[in-house]
Amino acid sequence: MHVYDRFVLPWLIDLACGLPMVQARRRELLPQAHGRVLEIGLGTGRNLPFYDRQRITQLVGVDPAVHMHTLARRRSARAGLDVELVGLSAEKLPLPSDSFDTVVCTYTLCSIADPAAALSEVARVLKPGGQLLFCEHGLSPQPSVARWQARIEPLWKAMVGGCHLTRNVPRLLQQAGLSADCAQGYIPGPRLLAYHFWGHARKA
Repeated sequence: MHVYDRFVLPWLIDLACGLPMVQARRRELLPQAHGRVLEIGLGTGRNLPFYDRQRITQLVGVDPAVHMHTLARRRSARAGLDVELVGLSAEKLPLPSDSFDTVVCTYTLCSIADPAAALSEVARVLKPGGQLLFCEHGLSPQPSVARWQARIEPLWKAMVGGCHLTRNVPRLLQQAGLSADCAQGYIPGPRLLAYHFWGHARKA
């Protein structure tokens, strides 16, 4: 499993995160980032080509999977963006309060062990008037789909690095004290994976 987690799983995740329907969401979202930016769950750097470099003064990326940082650095160089990489999870950020204009979170809440703690940290480090840009998959509102998501989630988590299928993203944002403008719906793909939430949120 160690070999799988270290060498096979990152490749599979990177492949899935580069699918056209996923990249389309990134393309819509990322150009809105500005100022001092924190990206939680930077992973292999799939978001980096979509940032508007002219609008960013600093970019900090947080991800505990340090074996993904090499690919993230390559994408950073190709995008012409300097990224300060921190090998930690987002549940306890070693960063000052009220210090970021934008926080970015894409396809990350599904695999964080304590997403409520991570979003509370996001709210803490955001400046007054700052924004969280998010795009996540999660719990379908269709009972039949949601039941199957719950059934296969234990096996799915074991195979895909702790990824959850049943996270209720709007509820998590609200519980963290974030007021969200949230669009939601299915994107192309298997329904168990395809219900998405995206938009921006600010401190309530």
